[in-house]
Amino acid sequence: MTETLRLTSLAHGGGCGCKLSPGVLREILAKTPAAGMFPDLMVGTETSDDAAVWRLNDSQALVATTDFFMPVVDDPFDFGCIAATNALSDVYAMGAKPIFALAVVGMPVGRMPVEMIQQILAGGASVCAAAGIPIAGGHSIDSAEPIYGLVALGLVHPDRVLTNRGGQDGDALILTKPLGVGVLSAAFKQERMPPGGYEALVATTTQLNTVGSALAEAAGVHAVTDVTGFGLLGHGLEMARGAGLTAEIFADAPTLLPGVEALAREGVRTGAASRNWASYGEAIRLPAGFEAWRQDLLSDPQTSGGLLIAVAPSEADPVLDQVKAAGFAGARIVGRLKAGPPLVEVTTADA
Repeated sequence: MTETLRLTSLAHGGGCGCKLSPGVLREILAKTPAAGMFPDLMVGTETSDDAAVWRLNDSQALVATTDFFMPVVDDPFDFGCIAATNALSDVYAMGAKPIFALAVVGMPVGRMPVEMIQQILAGGASVCAAAGIPIAGGHSIDSAEPIYGLVALGLVHPDRVLTNRGGQDGDALILTKPLGVGVLSAAFKQERMPPGGYEALVATTTQLNTVGSALAEAAGVHAVTDVTGFGLLGHGLEMARGAGLTAEIFADAPTLLPGVEALAREGVRTGAASRNWASYGEAIRLPAGFEAWRQDLLSDPQTSGGLLIAVAPSEADPVLDQVKAAGFAGARIVGRLKAGPPLVEVTTADA
């Protein structure tokens, strides 16, 4: 049964493509009470940051986040690895180091063999072990679709918390991982995965964003967020709004995962890419004649995607070198922040 059951067949969506669209999320949270009465809450729901931050004392702040989703691949161990890596990314994006995690588990027990569930949890535990932290507990339920993720906790100095709203005029934007996870996920479900595509998909989605902790100490780094379900355009827009600036994205700059451009040109995309564009397209300026497949790639949901870093132009090359030295060979400068309304402007080399 374990060999024939497709894990993805048990879920209506997968990975960060399961996220509510930005527009729906804003509507749901519109009446959520602000948490301003708590002076030690440094980062809460008032912004679109990756995690909450609570000041513990003068030298420590607690970073707390939770992230979970449905399968993006059929191999249960790989699914557990990807989900855990994605959850820990939010801690790293705030400049923190994780200290422990709790498992969030929902499984259709009657439809899945126990061995498959064990493999999912083992995958998550292996990633946490690689990050140097334990899974210290958690909660499980019997659910209609398989769900796995983590509550992740970390520590950072209160003066070195990284948010998505500190960008400054002139900052370069660095993206640490290639784009195309959503496209490859869609190709996988459609049985159109190119040679080497699955291996590339797993490799990028299980690469821990540990460099985020080091960025908290790096000169010139003003803002960081991780690029996940809303795609590069959506998370770039959050950074632009947080800074009150225009984010210019160089369409030709991001690295793409192997085979992704060809698939995108053939129309392979996720439903989430369309929902993303419907939610924030009015805040995106595209050049005349911009191809639909390129728009899809820039709004493609990235399960366990890279970090988007706003850094002073004088420090951009040293920070890029630091990121590459940390194992992110596909890191590139993909844009900049500039004076203007809080939106995203996409440009091309021949624009």
